[in-house]
Amino acid sequence: MRFPVLSFFCAAFWAASPTLRAAAPSLAAKAPLPEPVWQATLPAFDESSYAKQVELLIANYEKVYGKKLVPGVKKKAGLKVYADSGPGMATPVPLVKAVIEALVRRGFDNKDIFLVGLNALRLRMTGYLPSLVSGATPFNGNPVYVLESGRYYDPVWFYDSPLPQRFDPIFAEKQTEGVSNTSSKDEDRKSFLATPLFLDADFWINLPVYTDHPTLGVNGALVNATLWNASNTARFFRSPANAPAAVAEMSAIPELRQTWMFTLTSLQHYQFIGGPFFNSLYSNSEPLLWLSTDPVMLDALVRERMNSLRKKGGFVDISDEIRTLEFAESLGVGSTKTKLVKIVPVD
Repeated sequence: MRFPVLSFFCAAFWAASPTLRAAAPSLAAKAPLPEPVWQATLPAFDESSYAKQVELLIANYEKVYGKKLVPGVKKKAGLKVYADSGPGMATPVPLVKAVIEALVRRGFDNKDIFLVGLNALRLRMTGYLPSLVSGATPFNGNPVYVLESGRYYDPVWFYDSPLPQRFDPIFAEKQTEGVSNTSSKDEDRKSFLATPLFLDADFWINLPVYTDHPTLGVNGALVNATLWNASNTARFFRSPANAPAAVAEMSAIPELRQTWMFTLTSLQHYQFIGGPFFNSLYSNSEPLLWLSTDPVMLDALVRERMNSLRKKGGFVDISDEIRTLEFAESLGVGSTKTKLVKIVPVD
């Protein structure tokens, strides 16, 4: 029997499920020490370079964590890509192809490795859906699930949180003054979760791209797995307090985390100001691939890079009042302690 996934924000909004209540992280729990970040250097941004380095990273992960990326009961794997900043700032196609090839070598069929993205137009513009002119696609045989089609949400799986006061009641009350959270339609305060990643797949891999974001601070691993994986998320941008708390709470949902294998990100391109809209003048490139089970740490490391580049350009840091990563850390999702992290080269 399945139960709705609700907010951890208030007991009044929880489902009547002892499993979900018991699994909810405690704010009083001590934050875990950082998981390592495994790093590979890309000699070029081509398919052969990605293929070699992705295989090194995945093989290392399997050895260290004792988990094999092989078909399980469901015989399917999901890849969450990012395309919503459009061409120039999307998950690199060679990276996705390299991950698919690595999974095929481990026993998956192409048809059982599906891609998940948010918007059909941007997925088409960035090469993830077939061209309307030529019909060509680099992903023959791999299903692409477009979330905005509405076909991949389940009415019993949703996140429900009218106000994010559990983290900082005073700040939340100030920021949401005059904002009504009541509605004649109960669904207005619900965000339905895309279920393929945690119901249809043995596991899924997060493949974000990094930009800054005026409301979220860092648009990266946590956001790609949460807000860009749910419906009705525009409601969280009505005040600066809503979206960070929603990202944190959604990233702590046990069912989502249970099948979330790791995050793999390329620094081939990332944007440090003006995001999430792509602007090549404020983008940077490093020949690095990172893999980690800690999405908070990856976001924190990139935030440091963004702030460094912003200072060099004469811009202010990402606002300290945007507490997305700190909220997620308080729920046990990961660590922001970048000085303690161990970055481990695999090549």
